[in-house]
Amino acid sequence: MNDPTEQDLQLPQNVEIPDQLPLLPVRDIVVFPYMVLPLFVGREMSIKAIEAAVAGNRMIFLSTQKALDVENPSPEDIHSIGTVGIIMRMLKLPDERIKILVQGLSKAKITGYVQSDPYYSVRIDKLIEHKPASTALETEAAMRTVKEQIERIVSLGKVLIPDVMIVIENLEDPGRLADMVASNLGLKVEATQAVLEIVDPVKRLRHVSEILGKEIEVLSMQQKIQAQAKGEMDKTQREYFLREQLKAIQKELGELDERAEEITEFRKRIAELKMPEKVLKETEKQLKRLEKMHPDTAESATVRTYIEWIVELPWSKRSKDNLDLKAAAKVLNEDHYDLEKVKERILEYLAVRKLKDKMKGPILCFVGPPGVGKTSLGKSIARALGREFVRISLGGVRDEAEIRGHRRTYVGALPGRIIQGMKQAGTNNPIFMLDEVDKVGMDFRGDPSAALLEVLDPEQNNSFTDHYLGVPFDLTEVMFITTANLIDPILPALRDRMEVIGIPGYTEEEKLGIAQKYLIPRQLTEHGITEKHVHIAESAVRLIISNYTREAGVRNLEREIANVMRKVAKKVAEGKGVGFPVDPANLQKYLGVPKFVPEEELKADEIGVATGLAWTESGGDVLYIEATAMKGKGQLTLTGQLGDVMKESAQAALSYVRSRERTLGINPDVFTTQDLHIHVPAGAIPKDGPSAGITMAIAIASTLSQIPVRRDLAMTGEITLRGRVLPIGGLKEKLLAAKRAKLTTVILPKRNKKDLDEIPKHILKGIHLVFADTMDDVMKVALRRGSKSIRPTGKPNQPEPPARKQATRAKAGRVARSLPLHASSTATPPLQLH
Repeated sequence: MNDPTEQDLQLPQNVEIPDQLPLLPVRDIVVFPYMVLPLFVGREMSIKAIEAAVAGNRMIFLSTQKALDVENPSPEDIHSIGTVGIIMRMLKLPDERIKILVQGLSKAKITGYVQSDPYYSVRIDKLIEHKPASTALETEAAMRTVKEQIERIVSLGKVLIPDVMIVIENLEDPGRLADMVASNLGLKVEATQAVLEIVDPVKRLRHVSEILGKEIEVLSMQQKIQAQAKGEMDKTQREYFLREQLKAIQKELGELDERAEEITEFRKRIAELKMPEKVLKETEKQLKRLEKMHPDTAESATVRTYIEWIVELPWSKRSKDNLDLKAAAKVLNEDHYDLEKVKERILEYLAVRKLKDKMKGPILCFVGPPGVGKTSLGKSIARALGREFVRISLGGVRDEAEIRGHRRTYVGALPGRIIQGMKQAGTNNPIFMLDEVDKVGMDFRGDPSAALLEVLDPEQNNSFTDHYLGVPFDLTEVMFITTANLIDPILPALRDRMEVIGIPGYTEEEKLGIAQKYLIPRQLTEHGITEKHVHIAESAVRLIISNYTREAGVRNLEREIANVMRKVAKKVAEGKGVGFPVDPANLQKYLGVPKFVPEEELKADEIGVATGLAWTESGGDVLYIEATAMKGKGQLTLTGQLGDVMKESAQAALSYVRSRERTLGINPDVFTTQDLHIHVPAGAIPKDGPSAGITMAIAIASTLSQIPVRRDLAMTGEITLRGRVLPIGGLKEKLLAAKRAKLTTVILPKRNKKDLDEIPKHILKGIHLVFADTMDDVMKVALRRGSKSIRPTGKPNQPEPPARKQATRAKAGRVARSLPLHASSTATPPLQLH
């Protein structure tokens, strides 16, 4: 809408304003008396009102809407005070709108709405403005103040039409001056309407003066801010000119500036690095860009950081491998006990490397429970090969950019952890350990496991491209070693790229060797004492392993040894003596009450109690599976926190026993007149897996046939409905559990016989192994036929001494974190019967 202009037109003497006029609601403007302005009208209701006015005396009432976005305003949406105007000219436009030129005549107030359709017609009262009787001093002062304020506003940058300034300067009426200023200041509609509604001219002029005062404050602050900004710009330009002059002076004196020295240093380092052609081309391109840039620009800092990363990477620098196999084997044996598979694999790599100069680095994955030495094994391998060692932890990493880096367009972008590790190593053939690869997460930022596919693929990692660098980096000579506690969470495609080497939990004998060879000497050194101060007997170490720790590794064992050392160190510091022997008799004084009580062995052959074997991360355990019969309807009850697989094994075992009722001499009516209850202690520990199938079958057969089960025998194997015994896993751990429980005979599936080659000979010593192909083979060995029954059917056994101490039983490693019996675990079933 065009700026309104005001003309000093005298009203004809014969013009009379009627009491009722058509109403034209206007938006975004307030019409004052004596104003002449064009209006564009498009609403149907407004067009009807104009047509009615033109058909009559051409007068119309102009009032402002309260809300601009209301298309069809109601009486409540229209201000009651407005201006009576006369239509001086009307023009119909091609788009069906009407353009009118109106002149304000007088203020008026709506007293009522006469009609609302097809247009608003209102009844009005004219607001008569009483002029002051004489030009008082106060009125004159107010008018001069307003005129001065207008001049001040114009000097601060406010744009007003020169004609308007002339009119304002010549106005002598306070009311018309206030209206003229308010209509040309560009105020908000609400502020302008407030001025219109003030009837008294002097009060209206004072209100306008207040508005002008606020406007002057805003414009002054705006001018101050602009001046400060201009001053900063002038300062920057001045510094630039001075710096350029300084450069010219230095050039005349033959002195190079820091920037030229930096560029020279970059060129020198680039020449020494022997980069690949593609990398060299990109680096020189970025260096030329840096040379042309002003050193203070943000882009200059980004390019400089990029070139610094490029020149600090080991493009052609490599460490020399130690190819002495005997020396490497010695280092590996010094640092770690046992772990023959891993050591053999490293020595094989060294042998091939000795015969062939250039070969791709192997990509190994060490999988095993916590505390078995996976991470420390990586450091030992690096020491044996004479290479640098780099380790990054991937536990909890969820951003793909952690591996590949961020693109340089982002503020604060950096390369990924792979390139950062290579810079840290300083050579292009380090031992690079990716720890906890099974704990990598993923979210909306990408999947880091997918980014690792390129890193850990020997066919692709010769041109690994980091997002930040944007050029390929050769990773073929890097020996990548990943570690994981579980193999299942690892992405299948990633798992396929790695050579998986399982590191099982240590046996008691292995833990004893580790403690004597590594842990005790290390703790003596860390606590400032020697072998003269303390001597831990072998039997005491065995007791710590069996009664104070339940783990696959040796971390807790080292903590308990450290606990003993601290107490001895305290006694030595207090001057209470020098030599303190630690043996089973006084071990409780140092470590307190045993945390884990071993399972008490059976005193006699019992009916309905069969001994099974279970795999745990801490080395395996013995299970006493109990079965009892009672009057009922042939229902089967299973308790002991059994998983679905184990429950199905129990159903299969019962079905098999029912099919063999004649062979076992079982009355067929038993299956319909008695209920069967199978319980697997301890009840707080979750259990699952199929390998307890033959054990439950023997317990059921013993209960229903009243034939006792041998107490010195344990068994493990999966059962089928036809009575076949299927192979199981975790053989080493299960045999260790049997040996700890002093069992002399173990029944194993015949198809597990081949696995004995990997079992150390000292574990098999003193154990008679029976290999079964069918359940008939198991029953011949497990059931003590012809023996006197010591437990009637349906009655619990009461041997002497009283029943085993189930309240204090804490199974060896049945819970992933060695929970005591009263604790429960809702995580993945930790006690597995493979």
